[in-house]
Amino acid sequence: MPYRDAMTQLRPGDPAPAFTLPDADQRPVQLADYAGGRVIVYFFPAAMTPGCSLEAIDFDAAMGDLDAAGYQVIGISPDSTDKLAKFRERDHLRFPLLADPGRDVLNAYGAFGSKMLYGKQVQGVIRSTFIVDVDAEGAGTVFVAQYNVRATGHVAKLRRELGV
Repeated sequence: MPYRDAMTQLRPGDPAPAFTLPDADQRPVQLADYAGGRVIVYFFPAAMTPGCSLEAIDFDAAMGDLDAAGYQVIGISPDSTDKLAKFRERDHLRFPLLADPGRDVLNAYGAFGSKMLYGKQVQGVIRSTFIVDVDAEGAGTVFVAQYNVRATGHVAKLRRELGV
């Protein structure tokens, strides 16, 4: 995977960084698994926290409509696979949660870097959402790139923007 500066932000039309990460069951999942479709890749700071739970539950509740419109969902965080498994079970999530503890994919998508947290500048996960068109060969192109999204209301806003 090519290295991207953590502060580099992807834009629509950019190549989507390929990845292979373990899911909550430690099975490898790669962007190429979604060849020929569109996938919503969203990055969240920490499983089992109120905002991340709300966002995940909102994505899960929208899955039927998103799937009918041709979109799959993947959530990625720096959490361990064990923590993601507990998160999935606790909140009854039906989409893949991928572990990126080394933050390679977070950095490649520009979803890790400086951000404001409670009035202080810190390094951390920048809550971000991407829609990636994955071609028949498994290469992705960014269709939508959104940084610094809010946990509350983000999925509803995304659905409105997509007409889903």
